[in-house]
Amino acid sequence: MQRSAYEHGHKPKFLVIVDGSPESDRAIRFAARRAVRTASDLCMLSVITQPDDFEWIGVGEAIKAEAEAQAESFLETASQIAKDLIGIEAETLIRHGNASQEITKLIHEDSDISYLVLAASTNKDGPGPLVSSIAAKLAATFPIPIIIVPGALTDDEINALAG
Repeated sequence: MQRSAYEHGHKPKFLVIVDGSPESDRAIRFAARRAVRTASDLCMLSVITQPDDFEWIGVGEAIKAEAEAQAESFLETASQIAKDLIGIEAETLIRHGNASQEITKLIHEDSDISYLVLAASTNKDGPGPLVSSIAAKLAATFPIPIIIVPGALTDDEINALAG
């Protein structure tokens, strides 16, 4: 797949996944700082995993509405963080489904998305499910570079690295 973010009329975008985790905050800070440093745009995505076992009338819809409200809250907070950091409005999106699949679909749909920014967990159990599934399983065939921010970096360290 040929990327067109650097063609005339296109502007590269940093895509960051927002899920309310501390790691997500690290990724948001890094992506926002890099976006402003490189005159790029910033896109924030929250993916809602659909429950498989709640098909009862009303229960599935209530769970979906609660998940959407939570995703909107996460995105609103993340967008405000980015605005406070760099003074720009980030594009925000909510998708439903498997996170890895929805991220890949979005990248194929929006040719301006040039980088995926994730942050690794500081948890002793590993880097986190999203980093593990995308970086470990899809990295060789992923259509854009994946930037993994160490979750233990301080704000000052991220600012120094990201510009």
